[in-house]
Amino acid sequence: MDIALQEARQAAAAGEIPVGAVVVANGELIARAHNRREEQQSPLAHAEVLALDLAAQHLKSWRLENCVLYVTLEPCIMCVGAMLQARVDRLIFGCRDPKAGAVESLYYLCDDQRLNHQVPVTGGVLEKECSALLSGFFSELRRKKQNLEITN
Repeated sequence: MDIALQEARQAAAAGEIPVGAVVVANGELIARAHNRREEQQSPLAHAEVLALDLAAQHLKSWRLENCVLYVTLEPCIMCVGAMLQARVDRLIFGCRDPKAGAVESLYYLCDDQRLNHQVPVTGGVLEKECSALLSGFFSELRRKKQNLEITN
């Protein structure tokens, strides 16, 4: 999770929402990514999707059955869908996302028995650090917005 946090900090430094993700296969780090939606101008450029894509390229397979995804923020519907399609073995995430979380907050897609694959989940890993990074980022955005409104 520390490496995912490093990725999230890189995202913040680039003006992206600070979410980082890494994929580990059989104990080896094979992919790391952070949000790049602004940079790529793509709604698909979430850290999780980018990391899963890099892992698939590394393994030369879309099946990530022996892989663990670590992500600093509870994944959204799109990202959980990508994890399920990739057959990810396990998800470990930092803090919950009460507005878009599809693992424990709004939906429980990882353990939905109606789907053909379920993903065991561990949440709350380095939760305070992950949450503080996001809170700080959004506080700074609000501060900048207020400063702009005052000067205009």
